[in-house]
Amino acid sequence: MESPSIMRTYQRTVLREPRELLDLVGRELGASEVRTVTQDQIDRFADVTGDHQWIHVDVERAAAGPFGGTIVHGFLTLALVPRLLADILTIESTSMGVNYGLDRVRFVRPLRPGTEIQGVATLTSAERIPAGDGTEGVQAKASVVVEFADDATTCCVAEILFRYYP
Repeated sequence: MESPSIMRTYQRTVLREPRELLDLVGRELGASEVRTVTQDQIDRFADVTGDHQWIHVDVERAAAGPFGGTIVHGFLTLALVPRLLADILTIESTSMGVNYGLDRVRFVRPLRPGTEIQGVATLTSAERIPAGDGTEGVQAKASVVVEFADDATTCCVAEILFRYYP
């Protein structure tokens, strides 16, 4: 018998300007749309990065391996975090938003191609920063949890820093 999906409802936070982030520290920003990583994406990521390890790209060999099939590169999972965050957070009046870096990242469980995932983000900090033109931007940190959509268990956790400028 199939277990019912417990994926979260897609929820987006829409802000007018970056400084509104300052009032949202400690709050969950929302949940992304459900996304699926394909074997084709894995293969293309392997080509770009040069990481052709068999657990990622050799479907036949991986079927007999420890994961029962190929798995998504951890760094491909991590590369999806900005896309998931873009589903979750929109700032309407900003000239530029940039990824500023990462703090802690953990790959908790392997992700298999074809599996549905969803991101959930909580804003953990926000502070004003000079924008260089006399205005102020905001540097914020969000904890983004990449979950398996069918059971909401964790695949990856990343603390991502980003900057928004007016």
